[in-house]
Amino acid sequence: MKPAARIAAAAEILDYIFSGEPAEKVLTGWARRSRFAGSKDRAAIRDIVFDALRKRNSYAARGGALTGRAVMLGRAVLQGEPVEEIFSGERFALAELSEAERKAISQDLAEKVINLPDWVVTQIADENGEEAAQEIGVALEERAQVFVRANLLKATPENAIERLGAEGVIGVPHPHVRTAIKITEGARLLASSTAYQEGYVEVQDASSQAAVALLPLEQGDNVLDYCAGGGGKALAIAARTKSQVDAYDISFGRMKDIPSRATRAGAEITCHQQPPEQLYDLVFCDAPCSGSGTWRRTPDMKWRFSEARMVALQAQQAEVLRKAAPLVRAGGFLAYATCSILRAENFAQVKAFVDDSGEFSLVDDHSWPVSEEGDGFYLAILQKQNTL
Repeated sequence: MKPAARIAAAAEILDYIFSGEPAEKVLTGWARRSRFAGSKDRAAIRDIVFDALRKRNSYAARGGALTGRAVMLGRAVLQGEPVEEIFSGERFALAELSEAERKAISQDLAEKVINLPDWVVTQIADENGEEAAQEIGVALEERAQVFVRANLLKATPENAIERLGAEGVIGVPHPHVRTAIKITEGARLLASSTAYQEGYVEVQDASSQAAVALLPLEQGDNVLDYCAGGGGKALAIAARTKSQVDAYDISFGRMKDIPSRATRAGAEITCHQQPPEQLYDLVFCDAPCSGSGTWRRTPDMKWRFSEARMVALQAQQAEVLRKAAPLVRAGGFLAYATCSILRAENFAQVKAFVDDSGEFSLVDDHSWPVSEEGDGFYLAILQKQNTL
């Protein structure tokens, strides 16, 4: 496919997404219907669509409307692409520009455009100021880096980098997180690499790895991952403690991949259908959240996420803390984490819990911003009063 044809396809796909369809569903459907498109075409179109979703408001403002065509027009103008070639009217390309479109791209934009939903901008601005909202919006416009975690049960970070490099997957050490490796070349080869398939590395964002590194853990500690999901944090914890980790999730089906992942990693993780009845040295709660710290990776989610969903999630987060707390031994720790950058899901939740519980105190909390070094992430470490 020629570049103009790829952009026309992206405009078509965006129209479906703007109507409310999930991006992944639309992209998969388009690929199935478009057998003429090769793997490079599909990858290029996906990149164009995701870039447009990350910068939707900016491109729509420049193009004059929130449609696939207008967003592609705005993108072409702001990126300095040859507009007349893209909108040539030739076969498989977008139709030539109308006078209204030419007028739209010739006008100056009066206001700053932030690539976040208005209600999210308002919330961030109320918490940290309008400049912070602008900075976060800009940070979320860029494509996220790919990170893997060196599995210390099988390899050192240096050995993992060497093994990956031998298969064309080039990685460099993270400047602050010992286990984190940034993939700079060959990311598409990662899943098929021997280093990955034999469990020397696991895909995990650097901020998430940094959070696990801060957990108050000793080798052999008794740990429960209370919202385990796919098991990424449980695997990282097991690599730190070098001992068995319990895993639980309110939806048991979410943990279906944990057994095979644990076998590959050489870790011992036991999945529970019901919350265990024993007490733990540390209970880790990676609570359900907006995922706002990861919106670079799933950019359509920031436009689909609503205030109503936020309210529902806050209730879930409070319930997670309330139900996990009794599983912590006296003197033990409760860790609360989200991949959110919104205070209402982070410190505000922790403060409300500490104030209400009467038996936990905040030991430490840390926020990781969205940056080249990782996604946005939050961790709070709470300690249960020792009544002995």
